[in-house]
Amino acid sequence: MTSLLIKTEPAHLKLDLAFLTASLPITEAQFYQLCLSNPDLRIERSALGEITIIPPAFSDTGNRNFKISYQVGNWAEQDGTGEVFDSSAGFTLPNGATRSPDTTWILSDRWNALTPEEKASFAPIAPDFVIELRSSSDTLKGLQDKMQEYIENGVRLGLLIDRKSRCVHRYRPGQLPEVLDNPETVSCEPELAGFVLKMAKIW
Repeated sequence: MTSLLIKTEPAHLKLDLAFLTASLPITEAQFYQLCLSNPDLRIERSALGEITIIPPAFSDTGNRNFKISYQVGNWAEQDGTGEVFDSSAGFTLPNGATRSPDTTWILSDRWNALTPEEKASFAPIAPDFVIELRSSSDTLKGLQDKMQEYIENGVRLGLLIDRKSRCVHRYRPGQLPEVLDNPETVSCEPELAGFVLKMAKIW
């Protein structure tokens, strides 16, 4: 059985995933305390209060994630209309789920409308743009469901990158996902004016 070390005060308590599952669903407040007690873990919460412990990315996936965020960050620095976040940032969607996309971009006007307290927590905002990079531990169906959830909660553009099949799924509200087969570049216009994701170093 897989085990998970959950830090508690004053001592450490070792819990297994079956124990965690038995205590579900957890409230937003309980989830917040769980994350505070385990700052080294990347944890997500579904709209139903179910939690998912996301394992650390393998080195190769982390390298590709950095290259994606680097491209988005460089574009955002020149564009100046939004803020970029890496996979360590969590956001609370309108349906109550707390998600941590691999790369996130939010328009500055929307981000700055949040209070300092909201920014310092799992900000209650649907990002404008998200990217998820499939790792060896991800199922395609699970990521597709997550991308659909993003779109249904207000995300305007989402990219699901599947290195295994060398394709990119591009999501927009009110449209069926586009599947791009082994693209050299992926345009993110008009949502991100002038931004084109170069895939050579991501594959």
